[in-house]
Order: sequence, then structure tokens, then C-alpha cells
Amino acid sequence: MFVFVCAGCSAELTSPLSQVSLPVHARQKYGNGAQLPVLMESGTFAVDPDPWGGQWRMWDEIDPGEAEARGIYAPVYALSDSTPGASVIAPGDIRGTRLIPEKRDGACCGLDGADGPNMACEACHLPVAIRVDDCSLWQAVRLSSDAVHRVPVDGFHAAPLSWAELAEKGEKTPPFEPIATWGGRLGSNHYWSWSPQWEAAAGQTLAHLLVASQGQPVKVPGGLTADVFQRTLDALLPAGPPKRRAALAGPGQPSPDAGVDILLVPVHPQTGQTWTPAGPTAPAYLVPLPLGVWLWLVSPQSYLPVPASGRIPQDVLRDDPFPLLPNYLFRADRGTFQHALVRLPAVRIPWLRTILENLTQGVSADLF
Repeated sequence: MFVFVCAGCSAELTSPLSQVSLPVHARQKYGNGAQLPVLMESGTFAVDPDPWGGQWRMWDEIDPGEAEARGIYAPVYALSDSTPGASVIAPGDIRGTRLIPEKRDGACCGLDGADGPNMACEACHLPVAIRVDDCSLWQAVRLSSDAVHRVPVDGFHAAPLSWAELAEKGEKTPPFEPIATWGGRLGSNHYWSWSPQWEAAAGQTLAHLLVASQGQPVKVPGGLTADVFQRTLDALLPAGPPKRRAALAGPGQPSPDAGVDILLVPVHPQTGQTWTPAGPTAPAYLVPLPLGVWLWLVSPQSYLPVPASGRIPQDVLRDDPFPLLPNYLFRADRGTFQHALVRLPAVRIPWLRTILENLTQGVSADLF
């Protein structure tokens, strides 16, 4: 475990934290006026390799060689020039800091960090972090890599869970959830929606699925997997019989058929490593999915419609109605899709570049 200390005076700025993988939805901007919860689980931190906030440069001001050195292979609107490598934590894990009032930015309902660090060390006043809690953004504190140091602390150092343990005990991410909005005089309001985490996960996964398709029609498994991916794949790829097959694969699952070309596999939430198969399916293209989404796809949560005899199990519905379903087709998160696609070298292929250009011009608005 680690604590983060101020680079200026060595004051402790966090509680003890364990490192995990950065969530896929870390940079998601969701809806309009939505109240999103805290990004990171308390007691954890993740390192974001990309800059956030600070000074910005438009794409035409950036040399293509510099962009590729930063892992970006296609045009984006603008790039941040702030220091990369921030450590992202839950706001409740910060210590010994204060907000900088003049760094309120032009945000809507909170802080978005667009102007750079807006939190300072209480002891020496060095700007050390960015607090993000504006509407439509996941709440987090981003500790600047050039203003804090990570220091090991004594304590329990647990080894990462094995894939078998994750398959058995991992927490599923439901595909639907109520979204809170900023309320008026009567208080906050809610609406039932596809999960923002699912929309972000689908954005990243679709970018990899397009690369894996090699420009050919792709067939994904039926059910919820098809609801999430098939419509967009059919719209973006050439029409015709499927030439490449995708399947769900991972720990505890039967081996896919030898004819499968693409495997949708989980990402370890602690290490960030993608599950890798062995055997005849090894040459297949591995497409990453967040563990919670993958677990739901391979084993959807089932509800019993009537109480069971004896003591009522936790997952049995009582007098509550079944959850409402969104009244619109699933759409992947546009920003996460673009963020992932421009960082895949294959985006330089002409047909993939055309998809990206159509996205930025709004041609694919009904899909994202």
C-alpha cells in the first residue's frame, strides 16, 4: 500500500491506498446534468497515462510525430499539455488539502479541472491535485504526478486475485440503473437508463471489434451481447454474411469453437491485464471487456418472479416490480469510442479513418 505526500513539504495527502487498474469510464462525459457517483473505490488509486486539463493545443498545432509519440494515431479536437501520469483517487481519500477558489473554472454545477490543479497542500500551499465533481462527470481527485510522491507504507499487501477467484467472486455490473439528475424545487429526479459504465465499456470494445473485423462483417453472440454490439457493427461494417465470428471467453468458461476469430475477454480489475486463452483459440484477436460487464454477459443475473418457501433469499423479488427497461436502443459512449480508436495504430487504415471522420462529423449520431 502507499500514501501520497506533497513534493514541496512531504505532508501526507491521502489515506493508505492500493493500486488498481484505471476504469474504462474514467474520462466519460455522460448525458446532460447527470449526477454521476465516485469513480474510484475507496482505498484504491489508479494511474492515468494521459494528461487532463491544463493548457490545450488544437490538432493543427501538433506535429504528427509528436502525436504518435504520445500514442495518438488519428486527429483529435485538441490535446492537453498538462503533466501525464496523474494518480486518480476517491475524493473521500484525500487529506490535508484545500480548494483554490480562483480555480473555479467555467464549469456548470461543480468543478471540472479544465484550468488545471484546483486543490493545494494546506501546509505549503503547493497546487497538488484536481478535484472533479461537475455534472455529467465521474467524481474523483487527480493527484498531479509532478506535485506528489508515492511512499510505501507498512500494512497488509494482498496479492491480486486469481482469475478463478474473480470468476467466482467478482462483482457484476448491471446493464441498467437509475440516473440521478440535478433537481429543481422538488429535489432530485431520476430516470431509468442503460448503465453509463456499460456505454463506456462498449465504446472501448467496439473500437477493438472494428480493428479485429479487418473490415469484414462480424457476428457476435446473441442475447444481450448482440443488443449491445451487433447493431453498430452492422451499420459500420460492409453488408453481407458474417465472415468473422466473435465469442465470449474467459476463466471458467468452455473453450470456444476452433472457428472463432475474435474473443471477448475480461480485463483484470487490479492489474489491468487481459485474460489470455491457451490452446487452439490462442491466435484469435482478444477484445477487452471490463470484468463486471463480462461477468454479466457470460452469466446474466436472474430473478425469481415469486417468493421461495422458507427464508427469502436476497436475490428474490419481494413486492417490488421488475426493473424498468430503457425506452431506447443501446448506444455506446462516443467519447470513449473515439478515445480508444485514435490510440490503436490500425486507425491509420483508410476504412477505419473514414469511420472516425464520419463520427466526428455526426454521421453516426444514431449509433452513439
